[in-house]
Amino acid sequence: MAFTIKIQPEVRSDIQEGVDWYNEQQIGLGIQFYTSIQIHLNKLKSSPFYQVRYDDVRCMPMKKFPYMIHYTVEENPEQITVHGIFSTHRNPSIWRDRI
Repeated sequence: MAFTIKIQPEVRSDIQEGVDWYNEQQIGLGIQFYTSIQIHLNKLKSSPFYQVRYDDVRCMPMKKFPYMIHYTVEENPEQITVHGIFSTHRNPSIWRDRI
């Protein structure tokens, strides 16, 4: 069964910040970053049980970009809530204010 994905409003700014930063590095790299996020979120729908990192927050590492998707899973109803998409170079405590 496929899980549904709920993206918290502040995650959209995480994504936009990443897209903007990568576009400053190289034209077109931001769209590659955004596409990678979409691919990873689609994978989560069918396989959400990645490692629990903090309390009940799971993290899915992204390939090709040093980012992790922070999320929680509810099994009834089958829903994934994305709380943040953060660079692994940032202090991991920044997401704690969101939960």
